[in-house]
Amino acid sequence: MTTLNRPGAPDGHVCGIDAAMEVIGGKWKVLILWALDDRRDLRFGELRRLLPGITEKVLASHLREMEADGIVRRVSYEEVPPRVEYSLTDSGTRLNAALVPLAHWGRERRADGQGAERRVADGQSADARAARTPVADPTTPTAPPAPRAPAAHGSGER
Repeated sequence: MTTLNRPGAPDGHVCGIDAAMEVIGGKWKVLILWALDDRRDLRFGELRRLLPGITEKVLASHLREMEADGIVRRVSYEEVPPRVEYSLTDSGTRLNAALVPLAHWGRERRADGQGAERRVADGQSADARAARTPVADPTTPTAPPAPRAPAAHGSGER
């Protein structure tokens, strides 16, 4: 993925995030990184099976771009049938380590989003609820709240 040069920066990037997003931008690149970090030396078909929904064309294109960016290593073996394996370079491994806090934030956001939907359904604002809710340790799993009993008809509650 190529970023057009922007005024004010010789390399076209205005900050480090901009430079990083050039490498990992798009729907699939981060998922490819995670798959390659989880399992080393994957073949194309194995990678594709680990990423349901990705097309061969998109996977091939992203792998080429990531190889050109120096975060994925492609090794071709002279065998019959030909075998090609993909793995992370040292730079790709460091990039994956940098994404760990982002993944943690995403998990927290998902958990908060599910809770926000319940609060809206209960008629409470998320801000009011957050103001009186203590901050929990994000590494400790919590049980979901018990379902509310439906209001009896004719009780005057709405």
